[in-house]
Amino acid sequence: MRNYCNLTDSGMEDKANGTVDTKSPVENGQLPDPANWGVADVVNYFKATGFEEQATAFQDQEIDGKSLLLMTRNDVLTGLSIKLGPALKIYEYHVKQLQTQHLKSNAS
Repeated sequence: MRNYCNLTDSGMEDKANGTVDTKSPVENGQLPDPANWGVADVVNYFKATGFEEQATAFQDQEIDGKSLLLMTRNDVLTGLSIKLGPALKIYEYHVKQLQTQHLKSNAS
């Protein structure tokens, strides 16, 4: 189980005002490589970032970190059977960013 701490991400949205303080797993001040996450880590990440209800879809579909990094926009929007609004936010603000982070960390 990973530790969680508060991080602010200006790209995130809040139900009230367009910003949110998120909780993300952090190791040495950085997110660990999602490729090493198990299904429980993925579920906990989405619960901690405000998608408690939608996190169960990742559990039901057995999405681990490697699977998460392979997901396309269409996979998130249609393959997880979650409402369109949260699915768009999950893909744009989380999945895509985690994929980018993974690519950057492995390119160096």
